[in-house]
Amino acid sequence: MNIFEAKDKQFVWHPFTQMKGWLENDQTVIADAKGIKLFDTDGKEYYDAVSSLWVNIHGHRRAEIDQAIIDQLGRVAHSTALGLANIPASEFAEKLVKAAPAGLNKVFYSDDGSTAVEVAIKMAFQYWQHKGQPKKNRFVALDQAYHGDTVGTVSVGGIDLFHRVFKPLLFEPFHIPAPSCYHCQLADDPKKCKLACVQALENLLAEHHDEIAALIIEPLVQAAAGMLMSPSGYLAKVRELTKKYNVLLIADEVATGFGRTGKMFACDHEGVSPDLMCLSKGITGGYLPLAATLTTDEIYNEFLGDMKEKRTFYHGHSYTANQLGCAAALASIKIFEDDNVIAGLEPKIKAIADKLALIGQHDHVGDARQCGMIVGIELMEDKVAKKPYPWDQTTGAKVCMKAREYGIFIRPVGDVVVFMPPLCSTVEEINHMLDVVYKSIDEITSQGKTAAGGGGAHF
Repeated sequence: MNIFEAKDKQFVWHPFTQMKGWLENDQTVIADAKGIKLFDTDGKEYYDAVSSLWVNIHGHRRAEIDQAIIDQLGRVAHSTALGLANIPASEFAEKLVKAAPAGLNKVFYSDDGSTAVEVAIKMAFQYWQHKGQPKKNRFVALDQAYHGDTVGTVSVGGIDLFHRVFKPLLFEPFHIPAPSCYHCQLADDPKKCKLACVQALENLLAEHHDEIAALIIEPLVQAAAGMLMSPSGYLAKVRELTKKYNVLLIADEVATGFGRTGKMFACDHEGVSPDLMCLSKGITGGYLPLAATLTTDEIYNEFLGDMKEKRTFYHGHSYTANQLGCAAALASIKIFEDDNVIAGLEPKIKAIADKLALIGQHDHVGDARQCGMIVGIELMEDKVAKKPYPWDQTTGAKVCMKAREYGIFIRPVGDVVVFMPPLCSTVEEINHMLDVVYKSIDEITSQGKTAAGGGGAHF
């Protein structure tokens, strides 16, 4: 154990990690990075195959982003957004509005994905108060949803393992079925069900729309639920129904935004313009914490008034609209433009699909699903019967630790192995990484043996 690992174990409490297991096992300490690779304190290299938890877009130490931050440091690192404007925040807001679905014309900055969603929830709630409809104060969320870890975002979450302990603190949303065909319990044949999950939503809205402020959804992919992917047309139908029943639509694009699905935003696939859209993770290219909640003129205008009317949105953060974060974000979005990143994803997405076709044939891979550059490989003890591995075997974590032995850093969500490489990865790198993933799955599920799991963490 080197000095840095020792200090970590003495002082640091890690997220989503059972610390007993962490303390008992050897841990990797990252010292350096370049491109799509990480390097530990022993000099061993690892492909960053989950983009440092889905945030890294263009690779580590990207010269353009490095320089943008350096240049901004020569001016000002941070000044408050309470009572002051700043240059990179206003410039990046303009870029975001141009890139976002039509109608999202206002940008509210915050710090991370949780706070971006918290902002959207509070905006939606307060909007209806200003509209003179205070009874519209409830929310609709999907089963297995994950929108963050603040009290408000946990309230609209649906992952029992993460959220059950906090239940006394939470408000209660309406829940609708997750639109995952592989896990469907609404129809005998999901391929012929004609979106039974949409009918469940319409039944709810028809009965309760007068009390519902908004529906919140992770468009196309429920990421932390295990990369659950909705069928084609589902998102568009959700938008149609929310309009029909006068319910706001909040699109949580924290994980799916900035090219991850093959388009700039997941909503673009089905021509959906939500009322509020939440962004973070890849927003700065994986450099600095920053988030944004975009909304419409209609919602923004309901908050305008004289001070005596008290229509102000009383919400903010010390580092709201931080200049360094916005400078990094500006550099990142410029790379999308200069390198034509979205158009260049097509061969990479095809390479992933070709490899998944083979991985999906493995005896212990129940489902190998893909949305653009997002992959979830669900492991099953018995794929025919859809029998999962016992939870305490931590099979997904063991597969990921085996892959690490071969120089690939990935993370599981339960027994779903997640693969989400930086968008700048080459076809050759993608093929190599997925070959290692397959090899690791085969070795663990065939032999049931592995090196020690990294603390038993499942996220």
